[in-house]
Amino acid sequence: MEILGTTLRICVDDLEAAVAFYEGLTGTPALRFERGGVSVAAIGCFLLMSGPPAEIDVLRKVSATIAVKDVDEAHAALTRVGAKVIAGPVPTPAGRNLIALHPDGSVFEYVDRNVPA
Repeated sequence: MEILGTTLRICVDDLEAAVAFYEGLTGTPALRFERGGVSVAAIGCFLLMSGPPAEIDVLRKVSATIAVKDVDEAHAALTRVGAKVIAGPVPTPAGRNLIALHPDGSVFEYVDRNVPA
C-alpha cells in the first residue's frame, strides 16, 4: 500500500473562526463541503469539521486521514496485517474512503482520489 500523505483532523465549535486562522496560517483557501450534517473545510494538511455533537463525537475517534493510491489496495493490506475495516469502502465527494481499527486500538480513515464517474 502506497501512503501519499496524512491529513490532521480537527473538530471545532466555530468553523468560520478556525477557517480564517488556518487559511492565514497556510496561505491556502479552504475547500468546503458537507457530509452527514457536518460542515468540513480542507485547508492544506488540516481537515476542520463542525456539526452536531453526536456526529462530532464519532469523528473525534478517528486519529487522522491517510491518503492512499487505492482504497481497495489499502483494504487488502490492512486486513492482511490484522486491522479491522469498520466502515467502507464508500464513495465520497473527493474519492473513496474506509475507516479501519488497527490492532493497537487506533482508528484511521484511509482515502483515495479515485472519484466515481
